[in-house]
Amino acid sequence: MTDTEAAIVLNLLPQVGPVRVRRLSERFGSTAAILEANGSDLGSVEGIGPEVSASITNWRDHADLDTELALIEKTGARVLTQADAEYPALLKEIHDPPILLHILGQLEERDQRNGIGIVGTRRASHYATDATKKLGYQLAYSGLTIYSGLARGIDTAAHQAALAANGRTVAVLGSGLAHIYPEENIPLAGKIASGAGAVISEFPMNMTPTKQSFPKRNRIISGCSFGLLVVEAGLNSGALISAREAGDQGRSLYAVPGRIDQPGTLGSNRLIQQGAKLVIDAGDILSDLPLLFAAPPELQSSRPRIQLPMEDLLVYEAIGDDPTPMDAIILKSGLPVATVSSRLLALELGRHVRTLPGNRFIKLI
Repeated sequence: MTDTEAAIVLNLLPQVGPVRVRRLSERFGSTAAILEANGSDLGSVEGIGPEVSASITNWRDHADLDTELALIEKTGARVLTQADAEYPALLKEIHDPPILLHILGQLEERDQRNGIGIVGTRRASHYATDATKKLGYQLAYSGLTIYSGLARGIDTAAHQAALAANGRTVAVLGSGLAHIYPEENIPLAGKIASGAGAVISEFPMNMTPTKQSFPKRNRIISGCSFGLLVVEAGLNSGALISAREAGDQGRSLYAVPGRIDQPGTLGSNRLIQQGAKLVIDAGDILSDLPLLFAAPPELQSSRPRIQLPMEDLLVYEAIGDDPTPMDAIILKSGLPVATVSSRLLALELGRHVRTLPGNRFIKLI
């Protein structure tokens, strides 16, 4: 049995979990070795009692590996373990990183460096939906990967905004990949997996969503990201669970302000009151990136490099070290006037450039 197959088996055993697998792997050296160990050796590991030990040694009574492998193949999914380079590096740092991830699509290196989580209520107001679309578009256009949960409301708007910006987005499910939820977002999941990012889940392929699976899912959204943006959330919203996870993981926390007389915004407003950074536009998040990635020195190489489309890059590079008139930018870039004008506006929205009096421009990054 391979280590990946052993990880699939352990992931199917409900009493095991990520923390116990980590302890067992440290003791026995690999996931395959865990399944080969005898009951007394398993029971000698901290946190592994007789019940868990028996579950592992008799795993064939509880886990159907062949059926799970067949479902993975039928769905077109792949399995990532922590030994795989594609497994998100930031996620490995949390207290209980998933034993494995089932994945549709691709996780790229930039997704691991430049991730921002966006979460909020399923019953989003028009204001919150519009704010999510605006911020998600700006952030994705600026090169950040949008992580969210594919739920109705804010999550859906965040994924759609990233797609509209031709950016990257990752949907983290609270169910198995064979039961994408909600069903109306199956086409959205398909679009994401077909080239714009990935759809991932730690849960067994056939698992349906439960009240407990969504909070577990939330730690992955924040765990893969340098920060978490809460757009709209009531006092009992699941988005606040994500915010607590983000705080425990040492992630930056952001929130969009809402009306003080609306119950649906009390949670997100309270986050601001407690220290989350108030966000009005994407620049409020983008301006933090140099600070977030400048120290310690050993992390210098992880600092995000903003990815720009070719036309935007030509316009950006046409701006000199000193304030540059628009005519000079047009001349140096070789692009039409209308193109330069529209790209400068996009670059300004992304906080890459600033407009000065006299229709001159300077770089901000």
